Amino acid sequence: MKSFTFSPQIVSDLKNYSKEKFAADLMAGVIVGIVALPLAIAFGIASGVSPETGIITAIIAGLAISLFGGSSVQIGGPTGAFIVIIYNIIQQYGESGLLTATILAGIILLVLGIFRLGTIIKYIPYPIIVGFTSGIAVTIFTTQIKDLFGLTLSSNPADFIEKWIVYVQSFDTINYWSALVGILSIVIIAVFPKISRVIPGSLVAIVLMTVGVYLLKTYAGITGIETIGDRFTIEGKLPSLAMPSLEWETIKSLMQPAITIAVLGAIESLLSATVADGVIGSKHNSNQELIGQGIANVLSPLFGGIPATGAIARTMTNINNGGKTPVAGVIHAIMLLLIFVFLMPLAQYIPMSCLAGVLVVVSYNMSGWRTFRELLKNPKSDVSVLLITFLLTVIFDLTIAIEFGLVLACLLFIKRVMSVVEISSIRDKIIHTEDVTISGKEEHLVIPKDVEAYEINGPYFFGIANKFEEVMLQTKDRPKIRIIRMRKVPFIDSTGIHNLTSLCEMSRKENIQIILSGVNEDVYNALKRSGFTEKLKEENICRNIHEAIKRAEVLLESDKAPKA
Repeated sequence: MKSFTFSPQIVSDLKNYSKEKFAADLMAGVIVGIVALPLAIAFGIASGVSPETGIITAIIAGLAISLFGGSSVQIGGPTGAFIVIIYNIIQQYGESGLLTATILAGIILLVLGIFRLGTIIKYIPYPIIVGFTSGIAVTIFTTQIKDLFGLTLSSNPADFIEKWIVYVQSFDTINYWSALVGILSIVIIAVFPKISRVIPGSLVAIVLMTVGVYLLKTYAGITGIETIGDRFTIEGKLPSLAMPSLEWETIKSLMQPAITIAVLGAIESLLSATVADGVIGSKHNSNQELIGQGIANVLSPLFGGIPATGAIARTMTNINNGGKTPVAGVIHAIMLLLIFVFLMPLAQYIPMSCLAGVLVVVSYNMSGWRTFRELLKNPKSDVSVLLITFLLTVIFDLTIAIEFGLVLACLLFIKRVMSVVEISSIRDKIIHTEDVTISGKEEHLVIPKDVEAYEINGPYFFGIANKFEEVMLQTKDRPKIRIIRMRKVPFIDSTGIHNLTSLCEMSRKENIQIILSGVNEDVYNALKRSGFTEKLKEENICRNIHEAIKRAEVLLESDKAPKA
């Protein structure tokens, strides 16, 4: 395995930097910073922390991802995908537990990047990704119903079904002014892109609704519309550096949610970077991107921040507004910092129902319902995976869904590999085609009497080892020699070696000699390290089928057939 090289994208992009690129990055960074503001506030509140925490995360993590990541245009920060897991961690372990879990997740991401595991995400089946992404969207939508309609709840259960039961029972407490603000916010966000795509609809909705609610409170005496200031004390004060608890007992209890944060962050950030690659015609460094995400999630909690990852919506906003290099991401973080220091107190006037409207639109965009619908037309196995992952995410827990999804991904991978691995039995002739492209002729090799030949086409691992034994035992004949052709076996694992060893021992009891043919270097080294070659003897491991047949003929002629 190649060693990892620390090479942030910003370093290579700055080598040929120019005034033109800086002008483009400056414009894009300012716009993305403005776009990120309402989302950071909304994601922070929905996650169960303060609005300041959301912005601090966007500043610290966004800066780290741009400075140390592997994509030219990736914009990082808090995202909707984390809302559910963050909220659940806070409910169970408190905010201090969340900070510790985030640091652990950052360390996990660093390890994944250092050991070059960035490409492993592509092995997670698409239905699993769509399933839990759509599930997260439904969960986010569900959590916003209370604020969207200004409901007064007798209780606010975490369980999905129980929450909807409480909503139905409490719908007579609806605050019509809050509902009007929330619905108007959704309409503005949906319609405004038709007027202008430069200014984000979410920002327009927040400004208009905040001004409107302020006027209603001041001049119309309507005071029932809850704002951020009614629920939080807003300060534009930079947080001090603090180290969360990293005691061993705490680490053990938080390892599971930390893994969930890391896996979800890796998936979302690399998907975002891949989507960006398709738009700008570039290619990100997935391992370096994980390093950047890891650093961001280690630094963010030190300032009280929450988990962060690459954000597809903000990354696309960066691209659409001309962002060229990670400098745009740095400027976006600086823009947020200036807003935080000088304008943060004004956030107390933002209506909660307006923020709920913003998150309803976020959940709609995240749901990918069109993709979900199309996947329902796929084979039944994919549909089952999609629906199971979706329902686990919605009804139970995102942690369970991700753990199940990863296990299911492994099982599906094994099943698909097994389906393409071929094991064939050859009785009379072998059509030897290795040199057909050169000579244009097929060579027919005759298998001697009392010899059976088998060919394995594919990896010889735990999922296939028993399958080979079943194929071999289908014959009722008992030959003197069995040739196992392994020229198309790229690797063998411990179960495969154990299977071969058992086969040799069984064959020895039946006075049958095993000969291996076409073993490649990697497979041979694995067999040698295990001691298998000593048991079988080196002369019975042949470089090709010609040597294997000659070896079989020698053993037959000598009528000795050495026992393995």
